[in-house]
Amino acid sequence: MTLATKYYGTGRRKKSIARVYLVPGTGKITINKRDIDEYLGLETLKVIVRQPLVATETIDKFDVLVNVHGGGTTGQAGAIRHGISRALLQADAEYRPVLKKAGFLTRDPRMKERKKYGLKAARRAPQFSKR
Repeated sequence: MTLATKYYGTGRRKKSIARVYLVPGTGKITINKRDIDEYLGLETLKVIVRQPLVATETIDKFDVLVNVHGGGTTGQAGAIRHGISRALLQADAEYRPVLKKAGFLTRDPRMKERKKYGLKAARRAPQFSKR
């Protein structure tokens, strides 16, 4: 590894887009220039973000720098996980079977359904009253 090695991965989920950089380091995760504990409130979301690093046993080998925007916290956590997984592949292609089996490389295709005319939302109908 050269001195300024950076591995990049883009992660997406719902409306969130995460740009993830992996830099050789000690395992510090920074999201939008804030520490992971400060940025993500729920412990489950922090676990989701760390999953690819835990699966590949690289939790203390890389520092993770993330720029993420759009969507809510859950979508952002999913996008970061996707981005970290893609960046790990750039770092070492041998992680592919592990990440693929865990399902971290698959882009979650579920998106918000469009609103339909005659309805108040995608499926929410106007309130019905007999009279």
